[in-house]
Parts: sequence; structure tokens; C-alpha cells
Amino acid sequence: MAEQIRPLGAQISHMLKDRGVDVIFGIPGVHNQEMYRGIEEAGIQHVLARHEQGAGFMADGYARATGKPGVAYVITGPGVCNIMTPMGQAYSDSVPMLVISSCLDEVAAKRGQLHQMKDQRAAAETVCDWSEEARTPQAAYALIDRAFMEFETRRARSKHVQVPIQLLEAEAAPAPEMANAELAGEMRRDALAVRRIADALMSAQRPVMVLGGGATTGASLYPKLAEQVGAAVFTSYAGRGIMPPEHPLSFGAVLARPESERVIASADLILVVGCELAEVDLWRDNLGGDAPIIRVDIDPAVLASQQRAQDSVVLGEAYETMEAVLDAVEGHEPATGWTPQEITKTRARWRAETDAERPGIVPICDALRDAVPADTMIYSDMTQFAYVAKEVWDMDRPAHWHHPYGFGTLGYATPAAIGGAVARRGKPTMAIIGDYGFHYTVQELGVAVELGLSLPIILWDNGKLGEIEDSMVRAQIAPNAVVARNPDFVKLAEAFGARAAAPQTLEEMQTAVRQAFDAEGPTLIYLTPALTA
Repeated sequence: MAEQIRPLGAQISHMLKDRGVDVIFGIPGVHNQEMYRGIEEAGIQHVLARHEQGAGFMADGYARATGKPGVAYVITGPGVCNIMTPMGQAYSDSVPMLVISSCLDEVAAKRGQLHQMKDQRAAAETVCDWSEEARTPQAAYALIDRAFMEFETRRARSKHVQVPIQLLEAEAAPAPEMANAELAGEMRRDALAVRRIADALMSAQRPVMVLGGGATTGASLYPKLAEQVGAAVFTSYAGRGIMPPEHPLSFGAVLARPESERVIASADLILVVGCELAEVDLWRDNLGGDAPIIRVDIDPAVLASQQRAQDSVVLGEAYETMEAVLDAVEGHEPATGWTPQEITKTRARWRAETDAERPGIVPICDALRDAVPADTMIYSDMTQFAYVAKEVWDMDRPAHWHHPYGFGTLGYATPAAIGGAVARRGKPTMAIIGDYGFHYTVQELGVAVELGLSLPIILWDNGKLGEIEDSMVRAQIAPNAVVARNPDFVKLAEAFGARAAAPQTLEEMQTAVRQAFDAEGPTLIYLTPALTA
């Protein structure tokens, strides 16, 4: 059968379908319209965002929900600039996102063109893993396959491929089939490293495990391992749900608690799995103490950071390595350096501290948690409500609470939750966002209405940039530029065609949330600090 020749823009969509892509988020324009020629023919759903930033966050949310790459199509120039914030967020949070854009055919000798930038490729590269221009169909196919191969075999990061307009319009043969991607055996499991980790854990009397987002695959092995060696466990925010709620050996996602440094310093061994120990994990320079640290991670750059002479590093895939460690410690008599009473007492004290720091939010978190279905996937924004929830809301499964941890952008939650809801049709998805962040991507509410997504959007309105105001006060700066005039959010949501509720009590809130999961379309649930029990 003869190869079907099509314009390259159409061939790219067919190639993506063959690579397992079933949804593309984006906005068409005259520069990238050839990429849209093959979308329907290939059988791919396209979700029309209202802004390229929204398209990028939707692709991010889709990727976090599925583990598959999120793909976005954008135009030259402003389209690329607008999606750079989501690209930066996906890069910092290890999300597999592929952005494919058009680009001008010539920029050095020709000026004044529509959407012209001095160097679009280089601009995009500042916020993603790599950004490359394809100058032939074969190069376009190779770059896309490179991205998909790296998503499978390396730490996931955002990538950008740009294709000149004339090349998108030119006829091309179909893309070749993709080779299977698999981590090499020695990358998966190093027998000597496994033995070293197992021996260290069995020799320790007061071991600590720190589990990050890289440990969420095969998470059920970590409670077993903790129990087998008597290890206390901390998780990063991205690692929440790895340990079951109220597990007697789990401190929770409290690495950022100042006192956690003292607690960790009392350990005689620290095993860090799939956690970067970044500023946004710890909010201090060091994890704590001088006990030997063993780090297991797929990213060499992570392993090369903050090294000490007594530390040990293992380059490998976390699940494969730690599954072997669990096998190696089978039958060992657990250490007894940690007691459930010590951990429970410390957790209660830290929960009270969190409540005192941002009063009134903890009871609302508790009530909201009790109202959501067990399998709910949550997307939160940079807002005080989420900062409290990340510490006090125990998750019963991993990879079900997504937050803009590293880059820390406002406006993430609404479009990311839309991407997650598109991926999880029939399963519960929820967004939590603050009043100021909601302004950034409020237009994407129209997408949720258009798609009929049963999406509760919890809007926390404290009438200000509360976290920034508090920071200014601590720095002895008179609060300035932290209050903005808000619209009537309920009416605004209704103007988009969404449902809306403004509960006055926790019980009313719970009712509104339960109804929102069953509604045919999104529901804005407007909450303020005046909410009462």
C-alpha cells in the first residue's frame, strides 16, 4: 500500500495519534493552521483554550492525571510566549509536556513580520528541557520521537518543537514507526546498590525515609518497607498519599515545618527516594542533622547536589530499586527507635501550629475532605487555603493532588483541573484556587462549560493577596498593593454558563460540593473566611 502523502502539519497529528496521543490542547492561528488539518482525520480530540497559558496548564493537568504526555499546539511569537509559564511549571514539576509551535521561515534578513521574535527557539528554551527547530520533515519526526523517548526513560520535563510555516504546508511522507523505549537493566536495578541500601536500613536503629514525587509509582511498597525496618517517613508535598493516612510511622508532608529539621537530625540514617530536597520542599537550606544520607533518583543532577563525604547516591528508577530493597530486608526484625506515640504527638503539635499560622482554614479543609469522593483528583493554586491543606489533608492514594510546586505560578488550578477532568471523564476532579489567582485564567471557565465537565471549583476569597500581606508584615514593610477590587464571582461564573454557590456554613459547603460532582457542568463554590461551622 502506497504511503499517504499529506502536508507535514497533518502528518504530525497522525504521528501523534500513532504515539498514543488522544487529546491536544491549543488555539489555532494563521501560522499554525496546517497543524489542524489532520487532527479530526487522525481521530484526536482538540480542546480549544481561551488563552495559550490555559492550553499549557490543561496539557499539564492532563499529563499529571494520565502519566501520558500532554500536548499543546500554539502559534508563532505570542502563542509561544503565552505558553512559556506552563512550560516552566511543567519543567520544575517533572511533567511530560510537549509544545509544538509554528515559527517564521526567516527572521534574520526580514523584519516587521506578524508574530516576529528575535529568537523564539532560544526564548522557549529558558523554561523547558530543550527547544529545537525542525527544518525537514524527518527532523520534525525525530524531535517528536526524541521527546517521547525521553519522557519514558528520563526525568519528565517539558519540551518544545517549532516548525517553519512553509514546512508545515509542504507535502511529506508519514512518520516512521517509533522504537520501543525501555530503561536499561543496569539503570533499573543495581544489585550492589540494593544490598548497600538494605544493609544500611537493617543496621540503623532510627532510620528516616523521605519520599518525593518520584516515589509515587508502586507506592504500596513503602509502608511495607517502613514497617519492616522501623523507619519513620516524611513525604514531600508531591509525595502525599504514598503513606496511608494516620500510618503510625508517618509524619506526613511536613518537611517545611521548622521543627522537622530537629526531628530528622535525631535519625541515624536518612534514605531519600525520588525527592529533590529543593527549596520548595524544605524552605530551608538543609534537610537536617549529619546522619549518612542515601539518595535514589533517576536524575543525575539531583544526585550531584548537596553531597557530603558520608552520603551515597544511586542512579536508578525508584520503584525497581526499592522493590528489590524490600525483598532484601524480608524477615528482618524492625528497629524500635521510633514509637507511634512520638510521631502522633509531634503530628498533632504541627497541625496545631499550621492552624495558628493561618487561622480558620483547617476546619474548612477537614469538612471539604469529608465531602469529596475517595478517588477525587485535586488541582490547587498558589493560595493560603492550599498551603494549609497540603500539610493537614492526608491523601489516601498518591498522585491525586497536583500543585504548581516549583515555578509557583498563579492561575494554574482551573485550567489544569480542566485538563485532568478531560482525562478522567466519569471520575471526580476538583480545583482549589484563590481569588487573585482565579483572575489569571478565569476565561478558561468557558472551556469547562463548553465541555460539560462536572468540575467543582473551590474559590477561596480572602479579599487580598493574604500570603504576600503576611510576608510584608513579617519583613516590617507596610502592606502595599495587596488588595484588588474583586467582581461578584458568583455572577461571573453564571455569566459563563456555570453553576455557582456561596455557602454560609460548612454543612452547606459540603452539600454544594457533593451536588457539584453530579452536575452537568462546572460549579463555582465561593468560600470566604466568614464561613462558619
